[in-house]
Amino acid sequence: MKCPFCQSPNTKVVDSRSGKIEFEVRRRRECPDCSERFTTYERIERTPVVIIKKDSRREEYDREKVVRGIQKACEKRAIGLDRIDQIVDGIERELREIPQREVSSSVVGEKIIHALKQVDDVAYVRFASVYREFADVTDFIQELKSMLPHDFSHSDPKTTPKENS
Repeated sequence: MKCPFCQSPNTKVVDSRSGKIEFEVRRRRECPDCSERFTTYERIERTPVVIIKKDSRREEYDREKVVRGIQKACEKRAIGLDRIDQIVDGIERELREIPQREVSSSVVGEKIIHALKQVDDVAYVRFASVYREFADVTDFIQELKSMLPHDFSHSDPKTTPKENS
């Protein structure tokens, strides 16, 4: 494994343990040349999941693309990288359980939306607005109304919840 700091071709493993997901090994490595340490993850190579895009193109599932999309939705929210990794791990686990090797991008998008809805309402609405291509404020309002408790969503928008009580 090449050192990411000094590009030395020889690094040594100083610790190995099971990773966060099934069939993953986490390795701590050290470079004998620059003494820097870094972590690598080794995963079993599986038959790739192919994503069918909206325009019918096919591309291999890309974990980093999913992580970046979720990170963007979670920007400036109290959601750590570990939690984002857990979300993506769960989505990948669900994708592996689908018998088909080709999955519509809408399936992946809905899994992300469902996971974010469980974690943070703002991140959920951010992701949904891009993924579902909200056209205008009306689409936002409809989505937000669907998230409100039933009795609150039918109140007069010009009054506060206290005035309705």
